[in-house]
Amino acid sequence: MGAALTRYRVVANIVGAVLIVLVVVGMPLKYIWHNPVIVETIGPAHGFLYMVFLLTAFDLGRRAHWPLSRMVLVMLAGTVPFVSFYAERMVTRQVRQPDPQPVAG
Repeated sequence: MGAALTRYRVVANIVGAVLIVLVVVGMPLKYIWHNPVIVETIGPAHGFLYMVFLLTAFDLGRRAHWPLSRMVLVMLAGTVPFVSFYAERMVTRQVRQPDPQPVAG
């Protein structure tokens, strides 16, 4: 599961960074200064990378035996700027922590 986690982390960070550039730089350029070059360039790249993100999140969720609700929430995290970074940290922490051992008693 380590390789799946690494793939997810790399793609989540790339998608998060590209989305921030798209929203913080591209959208103001397009709608305020009427220059859509960033949106026209980075928008399709983000769309492709988001599809890769969905595949890596699904792969990790399947290997980690997540319920469908958790998998969907992690996948949606790539649509909101900055949230993908938070979700990536939470997913990494959850996947890396060992399963709690039952207390004998």
